[in-house]
Amino acid sequence: MIRQTKKPIRKLPNKKIYWYLIIIVIIIVVYLLFFNKSNNKTSKKLQETYNTSSDISTSEPQFKKQGELLFLKEKDKNKIKKIDIEIADNVQKRMQGLMYRSYMPDSAGMLFIFDDCEKQSFWMKNTIISLDIIFINEDKQIVTIQKFAEPYSKRLVPSFKDAMYVLEVNAGFCEKYDIGEGNFISFKRKINTY
Repeated sequence: MIRQTKKPIRKLPNKKIYWYLIIIVIIIVVYLLFFNKSNNKTSKKLQETYNTSSDISTSEPQFKKQGELLFLKEKDKNKIKKIDIEIADNVQKRMQGLMYRSYMPDSAGMLFIFDDCEKQSFWMKNTIISLDIIFINEDKQIVTIQKFAEPYSKRLVPSFKDAMYVLEVNAGFCEKYDIGEGNFISFKRKINTY
């Protein structure tokens, strides 16, 4: 006699499994929605940071031509080079100086004017660009040049001699145009510079 075997009956999965599957799908959907939101927040934060940094670079102090300065081999003779100058002639402007500027034209500089002729010291705190710092006495003669002052340095850059004027130009300027101690300057202010 041939024995017939019963085909196994497939059982439908338990209702609990359906609930587990539904819960897992819900968790995945919630996770993806949250993950996408956090990515959107992250990208928004990055965009805000980019926009803020762009605002900073466009809002950095810009060079304002307030006069012209001549470098002279001898007093009132033999012009070496002419540059445009921005003038720092009060405490607030002298304290600000060239801080936070990432660029200055080659034929430009900042002239600091002091009330008294005495030893001066500068530093490069918050100054992004390297500078040649030129110390000038009351006769408008260059007495000291400190070349290639290091950006951001808090080390004092001294005049060693009495100075009434200090001129900051881009680093390398003095070598490029053969400006040296003993040379003179002459400057004039632009009318209505304030």
